[in-house]
Amino acid sequence: MKDPTIALHYGYNKNSEFTIHPPIYMTTAYEYQDTDHAARLFNLEEEGNIYTRISNPTTRIFEKRISALERGVDALATASGMAAIFYSISNLVKSGENVVIANKLYGGSITLSTQTLKQFNIKAKFFDIENLETLKEVIDENTKAILFESISNPALAVADFEKIVEIANEKGIVTICDNTLATPYGVKPIEYGVDIVVHSASKYIVGNGSAIAGCIIESSNAKEKLKNYEQFIKPDESYHGLVYLDKFENPFIARARLALLRDYGAVLSPFNAWLLINGLETLHLRIQAHSENALKIAEYIANKGYKVNYPFLESNKNYKLAKKYLKYAGGILSFDLGNYEKAKNFVNNLKIFSLVTNIADSKSLVTHPASTTHQQLSKEELISAGVPEGLIRMSVGLEDIEDLIEDIGGALEKIG
Repeated sequence: MKDPTIALHYGYNKNSEFTIHPPIYMTTAYEYQDTDHAARLFNLEEEGNIYTRISNPTTRIFEKRISALERGVDALATASGMAAIFYSISNLVKSGENVVIANKLYGGSITLSTQTLKQFNIKAKFFDIENLETLKEVIDENTKAILFESISNPALAVADFEKIVEIANEKGIVTICDNTLATPYGVKPIEYGVDIVVHSASKYIVGNGSAIAGCIIESSNAKEKLKNYEQFIKPDESYHGLVYLDKFENPFIARARLALLRDYGAVLSPFNAWLLINGLETLHLRIQAHSENALKIAEYIANKGYKVNYPFLESNKNYKLAKKYLKYAGGILSFDLGNYEKAKNFVNNLKIFSLVTNIADSKSLVTHPASTTHQQLSKEELISAGVPEGLIRMSVGLEDIEDLIEDIGGALEKIG
């Protein structure tokens, strides 16, 4: 099946359920046939639903579809994109080890990696996404994961997947790519050798800002690398000595589900899973329209003399990588108005664009990262992350393009 067909049909048997659209299994628990049946489920001898903190039929449909779209072997849905990032790192990196992260990354991922993970004695080290020699330099014997974004938020840097994967493979380190901005229709990182893909499904996947959600997708490549990770090759005492690498073809997702989701509990609501299923059905149409609108606006702002970050602008430094790897770049663009106050005034003069910290909605949104999503960073850290104080991040929606350009033009005129 092609991707749009997968998004509409994969993972759901309408003939057994007698409904065209998947139902919402809004339940916490499931009745067992008898005590022997319950024992088999709890001992992982038989597949089935135990408790919605571990699995749910509605959620499972979404997991199967997003895994198929990303060309993975399995997926796990989580309560948020940050939960997906946290689970992906903590599934790999133990106390005393480190994760290497790109310098241009979502602010929440930077804070998680450099601050919160300190409590687990996990260190974060930076590499320059635009100079991959730095990746080679920071890797050491305790590096267990490399985290980067396909298109960075909000700097819009495009990753050189093949070079990152080549470096990681030489060292046997698992790569994690956040593919939120590109979506599976923009690029499929697994096809370039990436091991683990994550999404904030609150963005383009749900499509209208109605649900907080995340997901993790495992590639078939990951299993070979996980032979180097103690937690996947040693018995898990909480499951009577189960060895994930021996029992599962999807050991990364299996451990994330059976250990991390079980214990940390950042589980997705079945209702939100149903919203994500709905969103996937039209994602292929929306991402194309978002991308077309964003390119027109990027060209308009660039013609006004401002430096615009959008991968498919021919003047952009990421243009070659975008042409090499991306089909769509999505609706996110950024541009620098020069200083903090000018940026704030621009945002305050917009009419259609809403000041919101979310992105990738069907409606157009705007953010001033230095005062919101990246507020916790110093001036020096902002510059390093590609987020100067005057940077504006726009999430271009599906409104009429002439209306959007008129709104932006009016705000630019008012700030001079």
